[in-house]
Amino acid sequence: MAMNFLDHLGELRWHLVRSSIAIVVFSTIAFLSKSIVFDVLIFGPKQPGFPTYVFFCELSSYIGGDVFCFTEMPFELLNMRMSGQFQMHLWVSIVAGMIVAFPYVFWEIWRFILPGLHPNERKNSKGVILFTTILFILGVLFGYYIIVPLSVQFLGTYAVSAEVVNRIDLTSYISMVSSVTLASGILFQLPIAIYFLSKIGVVTPELLKTYRRHAIIGILLLSAIITPPDIASQVLVTLPVLFLYQISIAVSRRIVKHKKAATS
Repeated sequence: MAMNFLDHLGELRWHLVRSSIAIVVFSTIAFLSKSIVFDVLIFGPKQPGFPTYVFFCELSSYIGGDVFCFTEMPFELLNMRMSGQFQMHLWVSIVAGMIVAFPYVFWEIWRFILPGLHPNERKNSKGVILFTTILFILGVLFGYYIIVPLSVQFLGTYAVSAEVVNRIDLTSYISMVSSVTLASGILFQLPIAIYFLSKIGVVTPELLKTYRRHAIIGILLLSAIITPPDIASQVLVTLPVLFLYQISIAVSRRIVKHKKAATS
């Protein structure tokens, strides 16, 4: 039976309600798991034994250096506001809930979109939930294990003078860790976004190729924003995103090919 605009809005509302409930449930679990979320995850990149530091320490030692070899981070975390720790507890719990609930939230959105697709489009889009989840998890892991520790190590140890002691505000540290991790997961959704934009005809492979140079500049600027101001960190972020951009071109080419085949 055909649905009018208000019926679609009503259907969308319930998908959003269920998604919101999932985020609230996982956020509550994260809120109650304070010791794991903070001591293990949030403050993990502050510890010298963090896997990324161990790996780069061994790598730099192998090539004759010790850039990532250290025994302690030369900075302290301070809370300067009365409600600072509680606000950060809430914020981290919400971000954790959004990250954990992401596959279910996308599944709910996909359930809303799916009835509007043609049978051949449904067939060609099988596995989109799995690929979206995998890309999101890879992005979160990349942000947490690459960008975050590089940022913490560089910015936390940087000093203009030995007279200055780094005492970093808790809000600044936690916002950086949580925001970068979530942003990386979202950034890795580029091929999925191109998939849907190609479906509706907004993006074509020719368009992506034409504006490839502009995209590279945009990716470099984005890398400069979410990473510490050193070349190595920006390259580490830029390379996988450029790779995803190339994958996006291939995805768009395949979608356009299927659309031409369906209309011929």
